[in-house]
Amino acid sequence: MQSDQYSYIPILMQFILAVGFVVGTIIISGKLGPKRNSEVKDKNFECGIESVGNARIPFSVKYFLVAILFVLFDVEVIFLYPWAVNFKDLGIEGMLKMIVFMSLLLIGFFYIIKKKALEWE
Repeated sequence: MQSDQYSYIPILMQFILAVGFVVGTIIISGKLGPKRNSEVKDKNFECGIESVGNARIPFSVKYFLVAILFVLFDVEVIFLYPWAVNFKDLGIEGMLKMIVFMSLLLIGFFYIIKKKALEWE
């Protein structure tokens, strides 16, 4: 079984064309685009509110904890869809496995509620 390297030439050409198009577009828009700098235009702007103080304020750990817990439970819910699609094929064994899975999920959920991980101060 010999690899035919010539069959990869169209892929290489498409890659070069795509990269060339992106780089060319960025360069051309930078050269042809308007350049109007002013004091007002260069100011920091956030939702119509004047910026006050340092922008590098540390976030609370609770913010990241809630985000991680959301992703964790969201990903676990994704496992419910393939189970529901194959529910009849899995039979009683699949049902028991899902009961164990959902039990562990609920135990974890009640644990984080008991630890007050989702409460804001």
